Amino acid sequence: MNDIEDSPPETPPLSIDEGTPPSVDDGKVVKFEHKFFTSFPRVFFALSEQTRQPALFLKMGDIDVALPLPGIQREFMIADDSVDGRMLHKIAEALEYVRGLRIGDPLPKELFSSSAASWSPSGRHVTIAYQRLTMQLVTWLSGDEHVISNPEELMQVANDPTAQKKINAAFSEAAECIGLGRGRKQEVVTYIERMAQELSYIEALRDRFKAVLMVQQKVQGLWRLYGYERSMLEIADPVARLIELAVRQLREGFDDADAQTGEILAILQNIDNQIKFISSARNILYRRLLSLDEISTKWKDVSVKHSEIIPDLLRDTYWFLAPRFMQVKEWVLATQPNRERKKTASRGMVW
Repeated sequence: MNDIEDSPPETPPLSIDEGTPPSVDDGKVVKFEHKFFTSFPRVFFALSEQTRQPALFLKMGDIDVALPLPGIQREFMIADDSVDGRMLHKIAEALEYVRGLRIGDPLPKELFSSSAASWSPSGRHVTIAYQRLTMQLVTWLSGDEHVISNPEELMQVANDPTAQKKINAAFSEAAECIGLGRGRKQEVVTYIERMAQELSYIEALRDRFKAVLMVQQKVQGLWRLYGYERSMLEIADPVARLIELAVRQLREGFDDADAQTGEILAILQNIDNQIKFISSARNILYRRLLSLDEISTKWKDVSVKHSEIIPDLLRDTYWFLAPRFMQVKEWVLATQPNRERKKTASRGMVW
Protein backbone atom coordinates (compact mmCIF):
# COMPACT_ATOMS: atom_id res chain seq x y z
CA MET A 1 0.00 0.00 0.00
CA ASN A 2 1.41 3.41 -0.94
CA ASP A 3 1.36 6.77 0.85
CA ILE A 4 1.14 5.51 4.44
CA GLU A 5 1.13 8.29 7.02
CA ASP A 6 1.74 7.93 10.73
CA SER A 7 -0.04 10.98 12.14
CA PRO A 8 -3.82 10.48 12.44
CA PRO A 9 -6.09 12.94 14.25
CA GLU A 10 -5.63 12.94 18.03
CA THR A 11 -9.01 11.30 18.62
CA PRO A 12 -11.19 9.44 16.14
CA PRO A 13 -13.76 12.00 14.98
CA LEU A 14 -17.43 11.13 14.90
CA SER A 15 -20.12 12.03 12.44
CA ILE A 16 -22.16 15.06 13.46
CA ASP A 17 -25.53 13.37 13.23
CA GLU A 18 -25.30 10.33 15.50
CA GLY A 19 -28.96 9.41 15.47
CA THR A 20 -30.35 5.94 14.79
CA PRO A 21 -29.01 4.62 11.46
CA PRO A 22 -31.53 3.88 8.71
CA SER A 23 -33.08 0.44 9.18
CA VAL A 24 -32.88 -0.42 5.48
CA ASP A 25 -29.53 -0.96 3.79
CA ASP A 26 -30.05 1.65 1.09
CA GLY A 27 -26.52 2.98 0.69
CA LYS A 28 -27.01 5.59 3.40
CA VAL A 29 -24.90 3.80 6.01
CA VAL A 30 -21.12 3.25 5.88
CA LYS A 31 -20.85 -0.41 4.92
CA PHE A 32 -18.48 -2.49 2.76
CA GLU A 33 -18.42 -5.90 1.15
CA HIS A 34 -14.63 -6.33 1.00
CA LYS A 35 -13.29 -8.01 4.14
CA PHE A 36 -10.33 -5.60 4.31
CA PHE A 37 -12.53 -2.90 5.84
CA THR A 38 -13.47 -5.12 8.79
CA SER A 39 -10.02 -6.68 9.27
CA PHE A 40 -8.92 -4.04 11.78
CA PRO A 41 -10.67 -2.82 14.94
CA ARG A 42 -11.82 0.79 15.36
CA VAL A 43 -11.10 1.99 11.81
CA PHE A 44 -12.46 5.39 10.84
CA PHE A 45 -12.47 7.72 7.86
CA ALA A 46 -11.27 11.33 8.07
CA LEU A 47 -9.22 13.89 6.17
CA SER A 48 -5.47 13.44 6.42
CA GLU A 49 -3.83 16.29 8.32
CA GLN A 50 -0.93 16.29 5.85
CA THR A 51 -2.73 16.12 2.52
CA ARG A 52 -6.30 17.10 3.48
CA GLN A 53 -7.42 14.14 1.37
CA PRO A 54 -9.89 11.46 2.58
CA ALA A 55 -8.16 8.52 4.23
CA LEU A 56 -8.86 5.40 6.27
CA PHE A 57 -7.20 5.50 9.70
CA LEU A 58 -6.28 2.28 11.47
CA LYS A 59 -3.66 0.62 13.66
CA MET A 60 -1.02 -1.75 12.29
CA GLY A 61 0.55 -3.14 15.42
CA ASP A 62 1.61 -0.13 17.47
CA ILE A 63 1.61 2.23 14.51
CA ASP A 64 -1.25 4.54 13.56
CA VAL A 65 -1.48 4.84 9.80
CA ALA A 66 -3.65 6.62 7.25
CA LEU A 67 -4.40 4.94 3.94
CA PRO A 68 -5.61 7.30 1.19
CA LEU A 69 -8.91 6.11 -0.27
CA PRO A 70 -7.70 6.12 -3.91
CA GLY A 71 -4.77 3.95 -2.84
CA ILE A 72 -7.10 1.45 -1.17
CA GLN A 73 -9.25 1.36 -4.28
CA ARG A 74 -6.24 0.67 -6.52
CA GLU A 75 -4.67 -1.89 -4.17
CA PHE A 76 -7.80 -4.03 -3.94
CA MET A 77 -8.98 -3.32 -7.50
CA ILE A 78 -12.29 -1.87 -6.33
CA ALA A 79 -14.22 -0.67 -9.38
CA ASP A 80 -15.84 2.77 -9.30
CA ASP A 81 -19.26 1.30 -10.12
CA SER A 82 -19.07 -1.45 -7.49
CA VAL A 83 -20.87 -1.24 -4.14
CA ASP A 84 -17.60 -0.53 -2.31
CA GLY A 85 -16.41 1.90 -4.98
CA ARG A 86 -19.59 3.94 -4.72
CA MET A 87 -19.31 3.92 -0.92
CA LEU A 88 -15.72 5.18 -1.01
CA HIS A 89 -16.81 8.07 -3.24
CA LYS A 90 -19.73 8.85 -0.92
CA ILE A 91 -17.39 8.90 2.08
CA ALA A 92 -15.02 11.29 0.29
CA GLU A 93 -17.95 13.62 -0.36
CA ALA A 94 -19.34 13.12 3.15
CA LEU A 95 -16.12 14.37 4.75
CA GLU A 96 -17.04 17.84 3.50
CA TYR A 97 -19.89 17.79 6.02
CA VAL A 98 -18.60 15.69 8.94
CA ARG A 99 -15.21 15.40 10.60
CA GLY A 100 -15.15 11.64 10.47
CA LEU A 101 -17.09 8.43 9.92
CA ARG A 102 -16.91 4.90 11.25
CA ILE A 103 -18.33 1.74 9.71
CA GLY A 104 -22.03 1.63 10.61
CA ASP A 105 -22.40 5.42 10.79
CA PRO A 106 -25.16 7.05 8.74
CA LEU A 107 -23.87 9.22 5.90
CA PRO A 108 -24.68 12.93 6.22
CA LYS A 109 -28.10 13.93 4.94
CA GLU A 110 -26.67 16.56 2.59
CA LEU A 111 -25.51 13.78 0.25
CA PHE A 112 -29.08 12.77 -0.50
CA SER A 113 -31.00 16.06 -0.35
CA SER A 114 -29.84 19.64 -0.75
CA SER A 115 -32.54 20.75 1.68
CA ALA A 116 -31.51 18.33 4.46
CA ALA A 117 -28.82 19.05 7.04
CA SER A 118 -26.76 16.77 9.26
CA TRP A 119 -26.81 19.34 12.06
CA SER A 120 -29.42 21.52 13.74
CA PRO A 121 -29.47 25.17 14.83
CA SER A 122 -30.41 26.05 18.38
CA GLY A 123 -33.82 27.31 19.44
CA ARG A 124 -32.23 30.71 19.97
CA HIS A 125 -31.22 30.90 16.31
CA VAL A 126 -34.72 29.91 15.19
CA THR A 127 -36.14 32.70 17.36
CA ILE A 128 -33.67 35.25 15.98
CA ALA A 129 -34.53 34.30 12.38
CA TYR A 130 -38.28 34.48 13.05
CA GLN A 131 -38.00 37.87 14.75
CA ARG A 132 -35.83 39.18 11.96
CA LEU A 133 -38.46 38.27 9.35
CA THR A 134 -41.42 39.56 11.35
CA MET A 135 -39.70 42.87 12.06
CA GLN A 136 -38.79 43.09 8.39
CA LEU A 137 -42.50 42.68 7.67
CA VAL A 138 -43.31 45.50 10.09
CA THR A 139 -40.78 47.87 8.47
CA TRP A 140 -42.24 46.97 5.06
CA LEU A 141 -45.70 47.95 6.30
CA SER A 142 -44.37 51.30 7.49
CA GLY A 143 -42.87 51.98 4.06
CA ASP A 144 -39.25 51.76 5.19
CA GLU A 145 -38.34 48.09 4.79
CA HIS A 146 -34.97 47.11 6.21
CA VAL A 147 -33.33 44.15 7.88
CA ILE A 148 -32.54 44.20 11.60
CA SER A 149 -29.73 41.70 12.14
CA ASN A 150 -28.53 42.59 15.64
CA PRO A 151 -29.92 39.87 17.99
CA GLU A 152 -30.14 42.18 21.02
CA GLU A 153 -32.04 44.81 19.05
CA LEU A 154 -34.37 42.16 17.66
CA MET A 155 -35.16 40.82 21.12
CA GLN A 156 -35.87 44.30 22.46
CA VAL A 157 -38.16 45.32 19.60
CA ALA A 158 -39.96 41.99 19.27
CA ASN A 159 -40.88 41.91 22.98
CA ASP A 160 -42.51 45.33 22.77
CA PRO A 161 -46.35 44.92 22.98
CA THR A 162 -46.79 47.66 20.40
CA ALA A 163 -44.56 45.76 18.02
CA GLN A 164 -46.73 42.65 18.43
CA LYS A 165 -49.79 44.59 17.28
CA LYS A 166 -47.86 45.86 14.27
CA ILE A 167 -46.73 42.32 13.43
CA ASN A 168 -50.33 41.06 13.41
CA ALA A 169 -51.38 43.94 11.17
CA ALA A 170 -48.43 43.25 8.87
CA PHE A 171 -49.41 39.59 8.52
CA SER A 172 -52.90 40.60 7.37
CA GLU A 173 -51.65 43.25 4.97
CA ALA A 174 -49.04 40.92 3.47
CA ALA A 175 -51.71 38.25 2.92
CA GLU A 176 -53.74 40.82 1.01
CA CYS A 177 -50.76 41.98 -1.08
CA ILE A 178 -49.78 38.51 -2.24
CA GLY A 179 -53.35 37.69 -3.24
CA LEU A 180 -54.47 35.51 -0.33
CA GLY A 181 -56.77 38.01 1.31
CA ARG A 182 -56.54 39.46 4.82
CA GLY A 183 -58.56 36.62 6.28
CA ARG A 184 -55.81 34.13 5.40
CA LYS A 185 -53.00 35.75 7.37
CA GLN A 186 -52.26 32.40 9.04
CA GLU A 187 -50.81 31.20 5.74
CA VAL A 188 -48.38 34.10 5.84
CA VAL A 189 -47.46 33.11 9.39
CA THR A 190 -46.73 29.59 8.13
CA TYR A 191 -44.55 30.95 5.32
CA ILE A 192 -42.59 33.06 7.79
CA GLU A 193 -42.12 30.08 10.10
CA ARG A 194 -40.84 27.92 7.23
CA MET A 195 -38.40 30.58 6.13
CA ALA A 196 -37.29 31.26 9.69
CA GLN A 197 -36.44 27.57 10.15
CA GLU A 198 -34.15 27.74 7.11
CA LEU A 199 -32.66 31.11 8.00
CA SER A 200 -31.88 29.87 11.51
CA TYR A 201 -29.06 27.81 9.97
CA ILE A 202 -27.56 31.01 8.54
CA GLU A 203 -27.84 32.71 11.94
CA ALA A 204 -26.11 29.74 13.60
CA LEU A 205 -23.31 29.87 11.03
CA ARG A 206 -23.02 33.62 11.58
CA ASP A 207 -22.21 32.89 15.21
CA ARG A 208 -19.74 30.22 14.15
CA PHE A 209 -18.07 32.75 11.84
CA LYS A 210 -17.02 34.71 14.92
CA ALA A 211 -14.34 32.09 15.61
CA VAL A 212 -12.72 32.84 12.23
CA LEU A 213 -12.88 36.58 12.94
CA MET A 214 -11.17 35.84 16.25
CA VAL A 215 -8.29 34.16 14.40
CA GLN A 216 -8.00 37.11 12.04
CA GLN A 217 -7.90 39.61 14.91
CA LYS A 218 -5.21 37.65 16.74
CA VAL A 219 -3.08 37.23 13.62
CA GLN A 220 -3.32 40.96 12.92
CA GLY A 221 -2.39 41.68 16.53
CA LEU A 222 0.68 39.47 16.29
CA TRP A 223 1.62 41.06 12.98
CA ARG A 224 1.74 44.41 14.76
CA LEU A 225 3.44 42.97 17.83
CA TYR A 226 6.27 41.42 15.82
CA GLY A 227 6.52 44.39 13.46
CA TYR A 228 10.26 44.82 13.97
CA GLU A 229 11.22 41.14 13.79
CA ARG A 230 11.83 40.33 10.16
CA SER A 231 11.89 36.56 10.60
CA MET A 232 8.47 36.62 12.25
CA LEU A 233 6.99 39.04 9.76
CA GLU A 234 7.98 36.73 6.91
CA ILE A 235 5.46 34.18 8.19
CA ALA A 236 2.93 36.49 9.92
CA ASP A 237 2.44 38.61 6.79
CA PRO A 238 1.31 35.79 4.44
CA VAL A 239 -0.87 34.28 7.19
CA ALA A 240 -2.57 37.66 7.65
CA ARG A 241 -3.27 37.88 3.91
CA LEU A 242 -4.60 34.33 3.71
CA ILE A 243 -6.96 34.66 6.67
CA GLU A 244 -8.20 37.95 5.19
CA LEU A 245 -9.12 36.08 2.00
CA ALA A 246 -10.96 33.44 4.02
CA VAL A 247 -12.90 36.08 5.92
CA ARG A 248 -13.73 37.97 2.74
CA GLN A 249 -15.12 34.90 1.02
CA LEU A 250 -17.23 33.96 4.04
CA ARG A 251 -18.59 37.51 4.30
CA GLU A 252 -19.59 37.34 0.65
CA GLY A 253 -21.52 34.15 1.36
CA PHE A 254 -23.43 35.77 4.21
CA ASP A 255 -24.02 38.92 2.14
CA ASP A 256 -25.49 36.84 -0.69
CA ALA A 257 -27.84 35.07 1.72
CA ASP A 258 -28.91 38.39 3.25
CA ALA A 259 -29.46 39.97 -0.15
CA GLN A 260 -31.68 37.07 -1.20
CA THR A 261 -33.93 37.73 1.81
CA GLY A 262 -33.87 41.52 1.60
CA GLU A 263 -37.45 41.88 0.31
CA ILE A 264 -40.12 40.24 2.43
CA LEU A 265 -42.84 40.17 -0.24
CA ALA A 266 -40.46 38.46 -2.67
CA ILE A 267 -39.90 35.78 -0.02
CA LEU A 268 -43.62 35.23 0.53
CA GLN A 269 -44.42 35.11 -3.19
CA ASN A 270 -41.65 32.65 -4.01
CA ILE A 271 -41.16 30.74 -0.77
CA ASP A 272 -40.03 27.39 -2.21
CA ASN A 273 -37.29 28.84 -4.42
CA GLN A 274 -36.15 31.11 -1.61
CA ILE A 275 -35.78 28.14 0.72
CA LYS A 276 -33.80 26.22 -1.93
CA PHE A 277 -31.41 29.14 -2.32
CA ILE A 278 -30.86 29.47 1.42
CA SER A 279 -30.32 25.70 1.72
CA SER A 280 -27.63 25.87 -0.94
CA ALA A 281 -25.99 28.90 0.69
CA ARG A 282 -26.14 27.14 4.06
CA ASN A 283 -24.33 24.07 2.76
CA ILE A 284 -21.57 26.11 1.13
CA LEU A 285 -21.01 28.22 4.24
CA TYR A 286 -21.09 25.17 6.48
CA ARG A 287 -18.44 23.32 4.45
CA ARG A 288 -16.15 26.35 4.51
CA LEU A 289 -16.56 26.96 8.22
CA LEU A 290 -16.13 23.27 9.04
CA SER A 291 -12.82 23.27 7.18
CA LEU A 292 -11.64 26.15 9.39
CA ASP A 293 -12.74 24.65 12.72
CA GLU A 294 -9.41 22.93 13.26
CA ILE A 295 -7.36 26.10 12.99
CA SER A 296 -9.91 28.16 14.98
CA THR A 297 -9.65 25.68 17.85
CA LYS A 298 -5.86 26.00 17.90
CA TRP A 299 -6.13 29.79 18.23
CA LYS A 300 -8.95 29.87 20.78
CA ASP A 301 -6.83 30.09 23.94
CA VAL A 302 -3.86 31.93 22.41
CA SER A 303 -3.05 35.41 23.70
CA VAL A 304 -1.60 38.17 21.56
CA LYS A 305 1.78 38.37 23.25
CA HIS A 306 5.33 37.17 22.81
CA SER A 307 5.35 33.42 23.29
CA GLU A 308 7.46 30.48 22.20
CA ILE A 309 4.40 28.76 20.71
CA ILE A 310 3.60 31.59 18.30
CA PRO A 311 6.14 30.82 15.53
CA ASP A 312 4.99 27.20 15.19
CA LEU A 313 1.33 28.19 15.37
CA LEU A 314 1.76 30.73 12.59
CA ARG A 315 3.57 28.17 10.44
CA ASP A 316 0.84 25.58 11.06
CA THR A 317 -1.78 28.17 10.13
CA TYR A 318 0.06 29.06 6.95
CA TRP A 319 0.33 25.44 5.80
CA PHE A 320 -3.32 24.94 6.67
CA LEU A 321 -4.56 27.95 4.70
CA ALA A 322 -2.13 28.02 1.77
CA PRO A 323 -3.57 25.02 -0.16
CA ARG A 324 -7.02 26.57 0.07
CA PHE A 325 -5.88 29.86 -1.50
CA MET A 326 -3.17 28.76 -3.91
CA GLN A 327 -2.48 30.13 -7.36
CA VAL A 328 -4.26 27.99 -9.95
CA LYS A 329 -2.97 27.77 -13.52
CA GLU A 330 -5.35 26.57 -16.20
CA TRP A 331 -3.78 25.06 -19.29
CA VAL A 332 -5.52 24.52 -22.63
CA LEU A 333 -4.47 21.17 -24.09
CA ALA A 334 -3.30 20.96 -27.69
CA THR A 335 -5.87 18.21 -28.24
CA GLN A 336 -8.81 20.51 -27.55
CA PRO A 337 -10.97 21.30 -30.61
CA ASN A 338 -10.10 24.98 -30.85
CA ARG A 339 -6.37 24.23 -30.53
CA GLU A 340 -5.85 27.42 -28.56
CA ARG A 341 -2.48 27.34 -26.86
CA LYS A 342 -2.72 29.62 -23.87
CA LYS A 343 -2.52 29.59 -20.14
CA THR A 344 -4.21 31.74 -17.53
CA ALA A 345 -3.57 32.23 -13.84
CA SER A 346 -6.13 33.04 -11.19
CA ARG A 347 -6.47 32.72 -7.48
CA GLY A 348 -8.49 29.65 -6.70
CA MET A 349 -9.95 29.05 -3.25
CA VAL A 350 -9.85 25.35 -2.52
CA TRP A 351 -11.99 24.04 0.34
